[in-house]
Amino acid sequence: MCGIVGYTGFRDAYDIVINGLRRLEYRGYDSAGVVLETENGELEVKKTKGKVDDLVAISKVLKGTSKLGMGHTRWATHGVPSDNNSHPHLSNNGKIALVHNGIIENYDTIKTMLINKDFEFKSETDTEVLVNLIQYFMDKEPTLAFPEAVRYALNEVYGAYAVSVMHDDFPGQLVVARLGSPLAIGIGDNEYFVASDASPFVEFTKEAAYLEEGHMATISLDSGIDIRTIKENAKIEPAIQELRLNLEQIEKGGYEHFMLKEIFEQPKSILDTMRGRLLVNEGIIKMAGIWDHLERLTNAERIIIIACGTSWHAGLIGEYLIEEFARVPVEVEYASEFRYRNPIVNSKDLVIAISQSGETADTMAAIKLAKEKGAFVFGICNVVDSSIARYTDAGAYTHAGPEIGVASTKAFTAQLTILSLIAIKLGNHNGNLGKADFMRLITELEAIPKKVEDVLNSVDNTVKEIAKNFVDATNFLYLGRGYNYPAALEGALKLKEISYIHAEGYPAAEMKHGPIALIDEKMPIVIIAPKIGHYDKIVSNVQEIKARKGIVIAVINKGDVQVAAMADYIIEIPETSECFSPILASIPLQLLSYYIAVERGANVDQPRNLAKSVTVE
Repeated sequence: MCGIVGYTGFRDAYDIVINGLRRLEYRGYDSAGVVLETENGELEVKKTKGKVDDLVAISKVLKGTSKLGMGHTRWATHGVPSDNNSHPHLSNNGKIALVHNGIIENYDTIKTMLINKDFEFKSETDTEVLVNLIQYFMDKEPTLAFPEAVRYALNEVYGAYAVSVMHDDFPGQLVVARLGSPLAIGIGDNEYFVASDASPFVEFTKEAAYLEEGHMATISLDSGIDIRTIKENAKIEPAIQELRLNLEQIEKGGYEHFMLKEIFEQPKSILDTMRGRLLVNEGIIKMAGIWDHLERLTNAERIIIIACGTSWHAGLIGEYLIEEFARVPVEVEYASEFRYRNPIVNSKDLVIAISQSGETADTMAAIKLAKEKGAFVFGICNVVDSSIARYTDAGAYTHAGPEIGVASTKAFTAQLTILSLIAIKLGNHNGNLGKADFMRLITELEAIPKKVEDVLNSVDNTVKEIAKNFVDATNFLYLGRGYNYPAALEGALKLKEISYIHAEGYPAAEMKHGPIALIDEKMPIVIIAPKIGHYDKIVSNVQEIKARKGIVIAVINKGDVQVAAMADYIIEIPETSECFSPILASIPLQLLSYYIAVERGANVDQPRNLAKSVTVE
């Protein structure tokens, strides 16, 4: 959520910052701004409500004027989207500029103190409070060095933040810090980059240092990188890592939108998630995060899955998988609720935390609570060296590659793949899954990437045509049974996120207990109806819907004539084991939401009010 870009070096800082902000547009934002250190040492600020293109329109005169600068894309928390509330924010004396991701929880107390010291405020933001607090410390102690003043200020605030700060009396310096929000430092040849993730600078360098929680850094061409702890001012040696990201991964590759590209990348992303782990010829599942802690995991008396949004839906399917194959009781919790309800957690519990970004604030807070209570925490995330990856006791990366579209697609199916591997591995190890069933399942799982590819090739045009019929729909109902109930929830979420059509996911068996009242000739109902598991019950549900003149869009197995004869529209997917059917069923549901949104003219990759990485509560 929000995006920070900073640069110092020999290139045009304006170009680096603007192009970097474009790379971070996926994070979701409502305003943008840039600040540059001009040749005469003054700070030049341009900012506006709207998109990066709107910022360029008012700031392109700054191109070529500076070698040091920073920019920001803001997702509104304190204060509505407006020019005044946009970042960067300047201190009262105009000497300090600051950009900030996160929330300063005690901003109001500090603001009152500063007002009493004759400070004035032009915005409604918590960020302007922080930049003026830095000025306050520098005014109070005129000999105080700029980085020290930033450190003093950060020790006075509570909340979550990633910040980048400039001061016109300290030319050539960027001071950055993080607590809760990610920040990466790119290290080039006589140049340095700062960004919320590595995508803004991946074309310029393959070396980066990720700021750890509670650390800050002073960056300059003269002195390099000086990393210190915010609390104690203890010096830290930077841990430089080689980036695995490449430029091609974060470009659209000829697709109209990132979301469509990422939907079509799923055969590869699922295969990459299995690669080196699912070894069918050897009859084993090989996962270091599981193998190194196998006894701890298999001896768990209970598993708690914590996640938010799409990852929570993956967790629900994980519950079905683990309870069926490993026979361990599982609870699935919203991370955002978990920490606030005084949950019962102990050292015999295994907590599985799922997050695409690995930076989700609610999930991080839930992890910390679980660890405080003695639970073993296993993380599943998509971003190498993210906060969750570093803080958990063990874990597994999904290897889905960068997911730029805000609405998660390939990360979801990659999470399901990891959860399938874990469930099958645990079940085989604890004796609840015999050799024959184990081999059958891993053989079928190995076939999933090819089946996903077949679905994409066979249904894309069909779904595109179906979508045209529902451009003006105001409500949708998604139904599924068993493993496909969470898939129905996820399908409804995708439609809500990017088309702004109200949609609800429901267990098909619960339709009679309320939602059936909504069904009429104007109500489209998407029903996931593979010819496995609870097929006869699904047939009955379709009959009940048609008796009330509902419009049925059915996801069925190829060759199914019974549901096909009743449905208004059909989308065919290959047969597979029931436990893997949500992976295949999710593909046409993703395409349906995408094409409806496109027909409605919605911003598919950057839906309103949403952010890719939610780093505030």
